[in-house]
Amino acid sequence: MIRAKLAVTAAVVALGAGLWAGAAQADITIALAGPMTGAAAAYGEQTRAGVEAAVADINAKGGLLGQKLVLTIADDACDAKQAVAAANKLVSQNVAAVIGHVCSGASIAASNVYGEEGIVMISPTATSPQLTDRGLKNVFRVCGRDDQQGEVAAKLIADRYKGKKVAIVHDKQAYGQGLADDVKRRLNAAGITEAAFTSITAGEKDYSALITRLKSDGVDVLYYGGYDQELGLIARQAADQQFRPQIIGADGIQPQSYWNIAGDTAEGTLFTFSPDPQRNPAAKPVVEALQAKNIRTDGFTLFAYAAVQTYAEAVQKANSAKPDAVAKALRAGPSFDTVVGSLSFDDKGDLKQPGYVFWAWKNGEKVQVD
Repeated sequence: MIRAKLAVTAAVVALGAGLWAGAAQADITIALAGPMTGAAAAYGEQTRAGVEAAVADINAKGGLLGQKLVLTIADDACDAKQAVAAANKLVSQNVAAVIGHVCSGASIAASNVYGEEGIVMISPTATSPQLTDRGLKNVFRVCGRDDQQGEVAAKLIADRYKGKKVAIVHDKQAYGQGLADDVKRRLNAAGITEAAFTSITAGEKDYSALITRLKSDGVDVLYYGGYDQELGLIARQAADQQFRPQIIGADGIQPQSYWNIAGDTAEGTLFTFSPDPQRNPAAKPVVEALQAKNIRTDGFTLFAYAAVQTYAEAVQKANSAKPDAVAKALRAGPSFDTVVGSLSFDDKGDLKQPGYVFWAWKNGEKVQVD
């Protein structure tokens, strides 16, 4: 049904000439899709800042193929059902590509729509292996995967906290549970059996029962798979019970909102994330321009900027904004120069050179642990 409607729409708009073969002065419309509202809105704010800056910079240099790059924004609230609805809406708007989605569960759900319609999707943030393991030829990401950061986390736990009691908790969502499962698998393979493996429900406010259980079990290390909102509450409520395990998470707890919720109880929390792209010399002009506007450049902001850069370079290499030509250019590479470094993709659409390091929350700021 969607394809039939698109065929009619394309025929009317392009007057039989083909949607992507229109006049040179036509705009190229791309979309940003992610949580502009809801509990994960901090990620939407980061990605929006990066995408909007990249689009503005590209247009200031003449656009793509002599055409202006136009941005439309779709809100999925980090929800799979809303992501599908947003994806269908973007398809009906004939977008050339989608930067997003942001949350893994939403990205996986929406990618099915884009896969059917052949629209290029480049996520700056979604890390679940399921996103690219299904063989969709139009799906890419400019970040790593959960099984890659899970490997780094498990190694640290095994090496630094040998003999300590470890609990693994997740939020039942694609991103959080995927991380927890991977860390558990790797620790078990290393001969470490967790003291507890359990879950919480995202959106809850009272985690006292969980904390009481972990405290009574004598847990020394808490690995959490999930987002900042819930872990911030867990950390704060644990401290209220005089329970302060070493907390370890992943990139889902990098927004400032984690510290804002947890306060000083977040001090020393460790998490895996990509090396700081703000250190990349190529990012300096973008960082300075954004910071001059009081826009933070930490978190996923520069990854979102890089996703647009990657798309733009692929359009130039393909000499076309036609989605299948752009997808082929992305896979062919060989590489794309971005503010987060030189990127290239494997057959799945994953980065060939992902990297994860540890960061720590200290004095209200996140710092890379070298």
